[in-house]
Amino acid sequence: MLILGHGYSAGFLAPLLREAGWQVTGTTRSRRAEVAAAGAEPLMWPGEEAAIRERIARADAILVSAAPGPEGDPVLSAFGDDLRRAHPRWLGYLSTTGVYGDRGGEWVTEDSPLEPSTSRGVARVEAEAAWQRLAEEAGWPLHIFRLAGIYGPGRGPFAKLRAGTARRIIKPGQVFSRIHAEDIARVLMASIRAEGPGAVYNVCDDDPAPPQEIIAHAAALIGLPLPPAEDFATAEMTPMARSFYAESKRVSNAKIKRELGINLLYPDYPSALAAILKAEGHG
Repeated sequence: MLILGHGYSAGFLAPLLREAGWQVTGTTRSRRAEVAAAGAEPLMWPGEEAAIRERIARADAILVSAAPGPEGDPVLSAFGDDLRRAHPRWLGYLSTTGVYGDRGGEWVTEDSPLEPSTSRGVARVEAEAAWQRLAEEAGWPLHIFRLAGIYGPGRGPFAKLRAGTARRIIKPGQVFSRIHAEDIARVLMASIRAEGPGAVYNVCDDDPAPPQEIIAHAAALIGLPLPPAEDFATAEMTPMARSFYAESKRVSNAKIKRELGINLLYPDYPSALAAILKAEGHG
């Protein structure tokens, strides 16, 4: 397995791959020690392109986790010709549910139209299309995973609550879907084992919820006061922070259950937050 862009989610996948007998290589810009700690051989990118090209040539499976930038998809830009000559049995691309845009709190499935409402969502739609074109040209089974908001150890609300920087922003009707990083890894493993034809999957839990509910529950778990409510319309926020509230939708995960047989470890935010707290050594 070659993981192009070995980030947070890949850190949960690599140990599962190793347990299943895979040799794993992961590219990183600077976190060589973290990649190695997860059980993967680290390769610097940029820096070790020749070795990466060699891994592409002999990979049985490739996971693309690098996000698109202003110039488009960085993996296709750097290694497109190498990938055209590769023969992976499985290729996965980590995308985002941001490709669906704002649905006013309504449900979306993998068949819903792609109507992104942020520049990040537009970039992901374009990247998905570029990978699909290359997969059709090369004859690969491409699997696209549209991830909801990711949380897990080190990526929960507890540190901000303890530091007094957590905010409870209230926007009527706002709901988000989320997914624990361990469940992302389990979905990817199920797809790798299935080795089926290309597919698109939403990866999220069962329980879309308003963001203020998550903050309130997390505060109760660690016995801290509830942060004051702030009206979204008047709250001071950076453009980036405000953009996360531009979309409200409920994302269906029925397909990963039906086609990949997934039973989520953390089907809702109470179970996920409890697990994060325990993993961080406070549960």
